[in-house]
Formats: sequence, C-alpha cells, structure tokens
Amino acid sequence: MVANADIVNGSHMMSGDLPLNINIKEPRWDQSTFMGRAQHFFMVTDPRNVLLSSEVLEDARVTIENYRQGIVQPGLTEDQLWRAKYIYDSAFHPDTGEKMLLIGRMSAQVPMNMTITGCMLTFYRTTPAVVFWQWVNQSFNAIVNYTNRSGDAPITMNQLGAAYVSATTGAVITALGLKSLTKHLPAIVARFVPFAAVAAANCINIPFMRQRELKYGIPITDEEGNRLGESASAAQQAIVQVVVSRIGMAVPAMAIPPVIMNALEKKAFMKRFPVLNAPVQVGLVGLCLVFATPLCCALFPQKSSMKVSSLEPELQERIRQSNPKTTTVYFNKGL
Repeated sequence: MVANADIVNGSHMMSGDLPLNINIKEPRWDQSTFMGRAQHFFMVTDPRNVLLSSEVLEDARVTIENYRQGIVQPGLTEDQLWRAKYIYDSAFHPDTGEKMLLIGRMSAQVPMNMTITGCMLTFYRTTPAVVFWQWVNQSFNAIVNYTNRSGDAPITMNQLGAAYVSATTGAVITALGLKSLTKHLPAIVARFVPFAAVAAANCINIPFMRQRELKYGIPITDEEGNRLGESASAAQQAIVQVVVSRIGMAVPAMAIPPVIMNALEKKAFMKRFPVLNAPVQVGLVGLCLVFATPLCCALFPQKSSMKVSSLEPELQERIRQSNPKTTTVYFNKGL
C-alpha cells in the first residue's frame, strides 16, 4: 500500500476520503419518479428526527456547510453525509437556513397530527369539543405553514394573524354547519364531519398563509438554479399542489379509523373500557399518517416546474430576452 495522497479534481485528498462532487443540494433518490420521492419523504418526515438533540443538529449543520465549502471531515462516509443532510433538512429552512420551530418541522407532522386528528375524531359529538379541536388543528396548521413557507420573503404579523383567524373561522363554521346537517343522518356519517372541515380549512388556510406568494410571486430558476425572477403563476401552481397533497394526507387518517372504530365500539370490551376510545383512535390515525404523510408529499416533485409559456406575459418577455434557450422554469413548491 502506498500512502501517498491521491490528487482528485486538482485538489489534494487523502485516499479513502469522500469525493467532493456528491450533490447534496438535491435529494438522494431520483425525484422524477414517485418511488424516489417517497423514499426521500420517508426520510424527511421520519418522526424520530424530532427527538434529536441540538448538538446532533448542530453537528449535521457543520458537516453539511463544510462539505459545501469543500471541507470533508476525516473518515466521513457517504451514508453519514446523507444522514447529516437529512437531519439538516429536517430542522433548517431550505431558503433562509434558519432553525425551524420544532412543532412546525415535517418530522413533527406525524406525532402532532396523530394526537390532534385522533382527538378530533374521538370528540366530535359536542359543539365546544368540535370548536376546540378545530381551533387546535388550525393553530398547528398555521405554525406548519409559516415554518415551511416557500422563498425567503418575510411575512408580516398582520398577514399571519389574518390568515390564522380566517382559516380557523372557516374550519369551525364548516365543522359546525356539517354537524348540524348530520343530526338526522346515520352515526357513521357524523364521524366524517371532522374530515370535511379539515379539507375545507386547508383550502382556506394554505392560500391565506401564503397570500404573499400569490401577490408577489415565488422565486423561479432555470435548470442550473439561476434565479430568473418571481412568478405568481408558479405560486398558484405550487399552492394548488400543496392543498391537494395536504387533503390527501388527511384522507386515510380520517377515513379509515372511523370505519374501524364504528365496528369496534359495538364490541363488548370497548363498551367495558370506554377510556380506550381515544388512545385506540390516536394509534389508528398514527398508523395511517406514518404512511400517508410521506406518500402524499411525494405526489408532486418538490422542485416543481412549468413551461415559460405559462408564466405572466411580462416575465416571459424578460426570460426570452435574458435566457432565450430556457423553456422550462423550476421553483420550490413548499410543503
């Protein structure tokens, strides 16, 4: 064995060290396929990431930022590098680089949603309970939407407040309206009220929370990642995709457990231990969410694209002049 330093890419590098050309800007798996995106989001939404200490997060941040600058920690393996990347991505905002609120992170989605959805599905019989849990859910949603907003545009407190109030009001009105309609319908129908309320609220909440993007546009880039401007048409497409995948996430969690619970509640042991109702419900919801969350995030590529011809006319003109070869633009759709 000769222990001389290999010269790679013109830079000195010990043999056995990691090459510097691994593209950690992009996910590890091919994002043009659904399977690749699903594997990626299983990593991103991994609830175990919530338990990581600040030291672990800080280590991951240092590893990634050093690697981007061409500094490789001795003995770092490719798997460790990717692990650090996914820890980094789970806790730091992609556009601003700041550490995200714990409960707003994608890794907190499953445990938080599991608890809230389980409670919404268990306590749907009285009006105060409906109002309270829809409010809790929308407060959580507001935090998630704020934490995972696309772009680096700051959002004002007034906008946040308005979005929050309108989404909560929308959800509560929908829930109570539907609840009063279902009085004369079979019990199983009433169990689906929380789902309809959540779907309606998502349609209000996400566009409201991201209204700034609809007004001023989100950053669009060419294939190389060079910024070409801001587009509101891209923001519309991004927001529609997010609303669809958010409603998709709620479908299994809110559609499957009620059917199972309806059957279980008739069983003798559930009648004997009504206390089990909420925990069983929460467990069922958790089981659905562990799969539904990453799979619905994977419905659309995170780096979404649209044809230049679908953009605003003045933006099309600008791109044609500055980058005549560009036919497709890319943007981060947010989550």
